[in-house]
Amino acid sequence: MRAVVVDDESKAREYLTGLINTGFEDVEVVGEAFGVESGMKIIVEEKPELLFLDVQMQDGTGFDLLAGIDRTNLQVIFVSAYDYFAITAIKFSAVDFLLKPVELVELQKAIDKIRQQKSLTEVKQKLDLLLNNVHRIDKIALPSLYGIEFVLIEDIVRCQADNNYTTFYLTGGEKIMVSKTLKEYEDILTTKGFFRIHKSDIINLAYLKKYIKGEGGTVIMEDGTELQVSRRRKDDFFATLSQM
Repeated sequence: MRAVVVDDESKAREYLTGLINTGFEDVEVVGEAFGVESGMKIIVEEKPELLFLDVQMQDGTGFDLLAGIDRTNLQVIFVSAYDYFAITAIKFSAVDFLLKPVELVELQKAIDKIRQQKSLTEVKQKLDLLLNNVHRIDKIALPSLYGIEFVLIEDIVRCQADNNYTTFYLTGGEKIMVSKTLKEYEDILTTKGFFRIHKSDIINLAYLKKYIKGEGGTVIMEDGTELQVSRRRKDDFFATLSQM
C-alpha cells in the first residue's frame, strides 16, 4: 500500500514514517506533508491508498483536508494527541485513529483492519459521515454482519451486550448486531443521553417510561422492555436523572 503522512510536527512525521518503514513490508510511505494545503497537494501527486492524518494543524484540520479531496479510493487513519470532540466524532463514524505517541502494537492493529477492509464504498461512506459529524453528531456507523449501518442516534432505544457482540434495538423494532463490545459504545453514547444501567444494558434515557423501586430497581422502556438496574449503578442513575 502506498501511504502518505500528514502532520505539522516534523518529529511526529519522522517517528511514524520510521515505524511504518521498519515494521510493514507491504506499506510504503511515498510522501509527507505538514498541513492542509501541502497535504492536498501531495495526495493529488502521489495518489496514496492510505493516509495517516493529524487532526489539528497550523493551517486547518484534518477534516478540512478530507473535505477538499477525492475520498473515493482512500483509507484514512487519524493520528492525534487527545482531542475530545474530534475523537468522539471519529468514533461515532467508525473511522480508525491512533493516539500520539503511536505504539507499534496499535499501529499493527489499525493496519490489519485496513488490510481486511473489503469495500471502499463503505470507507467513503464512513468518511462522509465523519465530515457531517464534525459539525453535529447525529448519526453513528455500526459495522454489522451485512456491512455498515448508518443509524440516527435518536432512533436507538437501547443496546444489549451479548459476549463480544452488541445488539442495538431501534424504534420500530429493528435490531442490529455489531461485532464490538458494549464497553466500546458506552464511552461515546453516554455523551448523547444514554446511561449504562447494568453490565449488559445501555438505555437511551429519552425512551425511559418508568422506574420501579427495588434493590437496584427496574426500568420499563417505551417499547415495553423491562430491564434490571444494577445495585451499584443505582445512585449514579438517579444522579443522572436529576440533571435532566
